Parts: sequence; C-alpha cells; structure tokens
Amino acid sequence: MNRGVRVRYAPKPESRVRPHLHVRKGDLVVVVAGNDKGKQGTIQSVIRETNRVVVEGVNLRWKHRKPSQSNPKGERVQVERSIHASNVMHVDPKTGKASRRRIEESKGRGKAAAKKPKKEKKKEAAAS
Repeated sequence: MNRGVRVRYAPKPESRVRPHLHVRKGDLVVVVAGNDKGKQGTIQSVIRETNRVVVEGVNLRWKHRKPSQSNPKGERVQVERSIHASNVMHVDPKTGKASRRRIEESKGRGKAAAKKPKKEKKKEAAAS
C-alpha cells in the first residue's frame, strides 16, 4: 500500500444538506453589495447548491454566439449571471426600501411580512 497517496471521497448526493435561502423565484429584491448595488429586480432562478440567485437586469455579461445556419453572422447577447444570495434583500412593498422578512401566522397559513426597523419600534413604544 502506498502511503503517499490519499484518497478523498465526496459525500453521497442524498446525504448533502441543501441550504434554505431567504428568497425565492419571483421575489422583488434589491442588491445591497457589489457592482450593481441599489438596483432592483425580480429573481429569475435560485441555485440552492451554491447559494446563488439570478436577478433580472443585474450582473449582465456579454455572451458571444457562434455563427450557425439560422444565424450565419453570429451575435453578442447580454445575459444575466448569478450573484450570491447574501448580496440581495427583499423590498418592502409599502416603503420600497430593503427590509428583512418575518412570517406572520394567519388562519393556520404563514404569510411573509416586512420586519420593522428598531427605530420605528422605539417610536411606537414612545407614542403609546
């Protein structure tokens, strides 16, 4: 047996834990970090294995298409690429600003609602 060679085995696919993300397809989000900071868009797809999301109109890259019989000239197309899920936050529909979400229970079903910032909570407590 050769002691110099070490074999590493990858975990079985069924034993891997797929991470739970705070966003899903169709959510309206704002980018909070990176080159496209401040841009808003809807989530087109979620890649749970790598913790990444594709947001409409964000992180655009040029894709060069080869010439083919249907398109003999070829072309350059702008395509959205994925960004890390930690760089996006939900947009509160009432205020239009980035916010965290919490789940409200109503009639046995969970419904997402925006969390209030601590400043607003302090103002409400002082008013009452």
